[in-house]
Amino acid sequence: MQAPIEAIQHALRDADVDGWFFADFRGSDPLAYRILKLPNAGMVSRRWYYYIPTVGVPRKLMHRIEAHSLDTLPGMSLYYSAWPELHAQLTGMLAGARRVAMQYSPLNAIPYVARVDAGTVELVRQAGVEVVTSADLVQRFEAVWRPEQWEAHQYAARSLRRIIDEAFEHIRDAVTTRGEVSEHAVQQFILGRFDAYGMHTDKPPIVAVNAHSADPHFQPTPDSGVIRRGDFVLLDIWAKRREPGSVYADITWTGYVGESVPDVYRQIFRIVQHGRDAAIDFIQDAVHEGRAICGWEVDQAARDAITKAGYGDYFIHRTGHSIGEEVHGNGANMDNYESRDERHILPHTCFSIEPGVYLPRQFGVRSEVDMYVGDRAAYVTGQPIQIAVVPILKP
Repeated sequence: MQAPIEAIQHALRDADVDGWFFADFRGSDPLAYRILKLPNAGMVSRRWYYYIPTVGVPRKLMHRIEAHSLDTLPGMSLYYSAWPELHAQLTGMLAGARRVAMQYSPLNAIPYVARVDAGTVELVRQAGVEVVTSADLVQRFEAVWRPEQWEAHQYAARSLRRIIDEAFEHIRDAVTTRGEVSEHAVQQFILGRFDAYGMHTDKPPIVAVNAHSADPHFQPTPDSGVIRRGDFVLLDIWAKRREPGSVYADITWTGYVGESVPDVYRQIFRIVQHGRDAAIDFIQDAVHEGRAICGWEVDQAARDAITKAGYGDYFIHRTGHSIGEEVHGNGANMDNYESRDERHILPHTCFSIEPGVYLPRQFGVRSEVDMYVGDRAAYVTGQPIQIAVVPILKP
């Protein structure tokens, strides 16, 4: 597969920059390998550089002992051996450029994009060239899905939704027959169901009981916790098909091990639900109206709803993250808390909406859905979504 040079140059004109400068050392920039369709990620031991000007022929700079490392890319080939030659060639390949995009994020605001080291940025600036972030460009070529990826996500979302029901049923059966089941055992059950649906994950799912659910990224161990009648349970599961190029789905549900759910859990869930639905409504209205919005605005919509209910101090993470071939993708995040993500939400991208309220040493509620933005509508996947805490032992 060839690098989309023509499409990149079109995007560079839209971005009002003179070019896009890629720099890598031993696979330090995985975004570069994916965007440029390079097959040899991690196989090159010396620094290489690739410059795509807005107009004209790309240029590539490689060490002489790896002179063929960028053969799959079009453009003029330049070479270096000693470091003074590297500096001179780098300055020459950027001649005429005033402003270039790089995988750099001012003040490290978007760490997903911050792949270039400070020293390389210094070298480019030393050549008299201004460096700007490639964050929007990366999103355009990394986060936008192909039709087959949208289909793969829908499969993953449907499968995860079934697995949630199966996991709660597994808890019910275990508690009814044996009186208890460990968090770790439920986690292993879920991993087995991933296999049954032809999916896999980068990390095991979260199964958290009672106070453990107040830790947003809790991971059970074989002896960490036991689920019994009267307990509150949070399940956060994410997976994707095993085929290359597949993308993730990611959902979170909560349940109570009893026939009816106590008011304290129902109350906090309703607050989280209002935050979730405020974000969903904000996105769907904007897409329907054709109005451009940024990730930070979505976070603010959810955060305002939870803050208004008096629990803003207990909502301790961003509202959502980009989803792609990695569960935490490289597109716009729904974030005005951990950072201010000013990237626009693009058509044919996907992300999670997952506000939460976490009461230390008590319990935490998170309700997570995924959204995909089409041309004229935004869709919530993994239906039906959660509208109340699940009474796990209810007949």
